[in-house]
Amino acid sequence: MMRFLYEHLGWKILAVLLAVALWFLVVGDPGLTASVSAPLEFRNIPLDLEINSETPEHIHLQIQGPSGQLQPSALASVAVVLDLGGVHRAGERTFFVDQSAVALPPGVQLVRAVPAQLRLRFEQRARREVPVQVRYSGSPPAGYRVLRQEVNPPAVRIAGPESRVNSVAAAETDPIDLGAVVGEGEFRVHTFIADSHVRFESSPEVVVRVVMEKVAAGARQR
Repeated sequence: MMRFLYEHLGWKILAVLLAVALWFLVVGDPGLTASVSAPLEFRNIPLDLEINSETPEHIHLQIQGPSGQLQPSALASVAVVLDLGGVHRAGERTFFVDQSAVALPPGVQLVRAVPAQLRLRFEQRARREVPVQVRYSGSPPAGYRVLRQEVNPPAVRIAGPESRVNSVAAAETDPIDLGAVVGEGEFRVHTFIADSHVRFESSPEVVVRVVMEKVAAGARQR
């Protein structure tokens, strides 16, 4: 028995010292604090509801824990995750950023969050098609004007909070330069919705065909 205890004694002592050092590294200095900017994420978003309020992209967290757990590599995956599973109807709901909403490394505690609470406004999800509005840049070549334009598809499908979707009159194309078009021109361009809460459900890309005509002497260009 004694022989077993003293066998490889040096290695055993080294292992004990390493275990003690590791213990101090993980739980031996709980008073250290650090700050981290954590991305805001949502879980269990209701299928028929949309968030119609401004939300921060990041939450500032003040945390406390052992130095080994406060290294950038250990905090790289820290995020604030709000569970929306309890939201079942439109209206306002307040959520608190507490320890349960933040996934932190073992031994690390949340001291405070800024902001500490978020009030979210939920609306019914709406979908509709809106027409495409063509935008031009510059002027046609001298002596020419736009005879007609064709857009394919002529409308795009959008989705988002009901009030915001209903307020969108049209999706605008990127500007099309007519400066070198004297006959026909075809342009593949993207459309744009100014409201960031509204998104495309169909492709935002359209094809615009422009037909120019020569202006008779004395006629007015358009």
